[in-house]
Amino acid sequence: MRSTADHLDLAPPPPGRWGGPVGKAVVVHALLIAALTWGVSWKRHSDQAAVEAELWSRLPQEAAPRATQAPPPPPVPTPAPPPPPKPVPAPPPPPPAPAPPAPTQADIAIQQAKAKAEAEAREREEAQRKLAEQRERERIAAEKAAAEKKAAAEKAAAEKLAAEKKAAAEKKAVAEKKAAEEKRQAQLQEQLRQEQIARMMGQAGASGGPQSTGTAQQSSGPSANYAGKVASRIRANVAFTDLLPSNPRAEVEVRIAPDGTITGRKLVKSSGNASWDEAVLRAIDRTGTLPRDVDGRVPPSMVIGLRPQDK
Repeated sequence: MRSTADHLDLAPPPPGRWGGPVGKAVVVHALLIAALTWGVSWKRHSDQAAVEAELWSRLPQEAAPRATQAPPPPPVPTPAPPPPPKPVPAPPPPPPAPAPPAPTQADIAIQQAKAKAEAEAREREEAQRKLAEQRERERIAAEKAAAEKKAAAEKAAAEKLAAEKKAAAEKKAVAEKKAAEEKRQAQLQEQLRQEQIARMMGQAGASGGPQSTGTAQQSSGPSANYAGKVASRIRANVAFTDLLPSNPRAEVEVRIAPDGTITGRKLVKSSGNASWDEAVLRAIDRTGTLPRDVDGRVPPSMVIGLRPQDK
């Protein structure tokens, strides 16, 4: 007989252990009951047939034997209840987990190399991200600079066009003003000329003869020294320091008001040197007023010739 310790050491029965035997016992008992029932039924039917034969027989009637009572069917054995399952012993506690082995130098080196590779991969990703952000910023800055440059170019073009229009308008206004001034001076000169002619004609008429007419006209012209006097006045205002290989002459027609104010000048003969021509014209502008002649009058116009080496 096994001890309690042996029972405790046994493993718990597998599930469904009692299903097969119990099923087989039930089937056998059912077959046994069916066989007993069929036997009793057969005997009963056979007894009834014998009695009927005796009832209809012509033999002298005899008292029928006392019917015997069929024995009761044997009691159907009830299947024995299955034995109670044995108590399942508590499973033993799991064994303690073994301590992990200490990492070797090779394992440490592998883990360090793996960590280093992961760090380098993260650094590469970060560098690529920063490079992409830098390129995006540069692209945005380039687009902004291009837009600003285009706007500046359009603004400069508009300002240039406006300046050109303004310059053209100012130039036109200056030309119109100059033309009006020249027209006014021409009218003034014509008026002075007409007055001079009228004065000369009056003087000629006052002398009383054609012979005296020429004398009056001669007396009405500038004196012999007046041209030199005017040239000296203008030469004093000449600012010219260039040394020319020759001594060219520039001739300028000067228009003069009756009070001696220079109202206009025009270069009628160039000296061949533009610098000297400009110097003479500027000197006439600086002079502004010419002296009167010995008779107190000023001719309405005269041609003045100047050379750079004249004194």
